[in-house]
Amino acid sequence: MATLTAKDSFYKRLIYIISVVVFLLVLFLSRLPKQEVIPSWVSFLPKMNAFLNGGTTILLLFSLYFIRRKNIAMHRKLNITACALSTVFLLSYVTFHSFGVETKFPVDNPMRPVYLTILITHIILAAVVLPLVLLSLYRGLTNQVSSHKKITRWSYPIWLYVTITGVVVYLMISPYYQF
Repeated sequence: MATLTAKDSFYKRLIYIISVVVFLLVLFLSRLPKQEVIPSWVSFLPKMNAFLNGGTTILLLFSLYFIRRKNIAMHRKLNITACALSTVFLLSYVTFHSFGVETKFPVDNPMRPVYLTILITHIILAAVVLPLVLLSLYRGLTNQVSSHKKITRWSYPIWLYVTITGVVVYLMISPYYQF
């Protein structure tokens, strides 16, 4: 097992701080009241988020394809791009929810239990995956291959699930948006 350097310890702490701050920000946003006036451009954000999640899914699948063929350079580029898309998604998500927009899936819809199951697992795993992805990215970028592989065994399937279910949640809830 490799020993942590001072630099590694710093980045590990930074990753955990970023993850906690993001989690608390999202938690805070869920408690905001709905704004009186919501700009028209806000209604586009959920669709954009679905495209960002879908794009990240595709990048992650190609990343796996290329690493299995030992093309580390392409694998690295795809993962950096996937992280960039996820960052744009997070900024868009925070922006959308800062307006206090909330849409509920109809209680009488027979698909509600399916929707809630997907949504709840998506939310829980989205909270868990951020530090895993950041640690995995850091370990990969610093060529700590063994540690990168260990973390990625967890981060990759969770991140893939979160991006796929993000699109599914959007497709299921979008007919009920009130804007």
